Amino acid sequence: MAKKALAVISFGTSYPEARAAIEHIEATLAAALPDHDFYRAFTSGVIIRKIEREEGIRIPTPEQLFEQLVAQGYEEVLCQSLHVIPGNEYDKMCAQIAPYASKFARLHIGKPLLWEQGDYIECCRSLLTHMPTLAPDEAFVFMGHGTDHFSNASYALAENTFRALGAERVYVGTVEGFPDFDYVQSRLRAHHVRRVYLAPFMIVAGDHAQNDLAGDEAESWNSMLRAQGCETEVLLRGLGEYPEIAAQFAAHLAQA
Repeated sequence: MAKKALAVISFGTSYPEARAAIEHIEATLAAALPDHDFYRAFTSGVIIRKIEREEGIRIPTPEQLFEQLVAQGYEEVLCQSLHVIPGNEYDKMCAQIAPYASKFARLHIGKPLLWEQGDYIECCRSLLTHMPTLAPDEAFVFMGHGTDHFSNASYALAENTFRALGAERVYVGTVEGFPDFDYVQSRLRAHHVRRVYLAPFMIVAGDHAQNDLAGDEAESWNSMLRAQGCETEVLLRGLGEYPEIAAQFAAHLAQA
């Protein structure tokens, strides 16, 4: 019988409590493939080094993991990305894995969360079931990471998908791209929003969620909205904590 491995690869997080979101998806994927041995890798070298330094836990890069799988004689490998969009980190992961394709009888890679139109509809519809019913002067704001990669358009598509599903006051901004916080503010002003729910549009509620979104510093989105007179409620729950999102990744793995 062929020796099979499941490699689940994410950007990672140095916040132990936020890592539960990754572990939730990993557990869902591992349960879906009981005949595969489970392995984890992170693409962020900064996070890998910080975890090893502070927690004594060594998490491999994709390259290190695949060297290990080759050395251990695996013949079939299924790799599932836990990235939200097919951006720089997803491209980086694929580039790191590509040289190993010839070393296995089979190597397949599952797509990130948002790949085609149906993914957006499924993701947004799932999230809406967990969101509060909004009063006319309330809005829900998601914070995504953002990127200089052309896939940054995914965030605008996500917001428009919410709108197409009837959620007019759900907005998606990013830390490092457009739509940015200024855009979010313009939408809140246009709809005369008094109260705002804030949540990460990221797999984990890690550094960006804890600081850029919810932090006490004056530059956080929460602080800036409060300074402008808005009431806020922060929901620090990463996308990976929702069972529907984990199931969506499992579906991508099955397609692979």
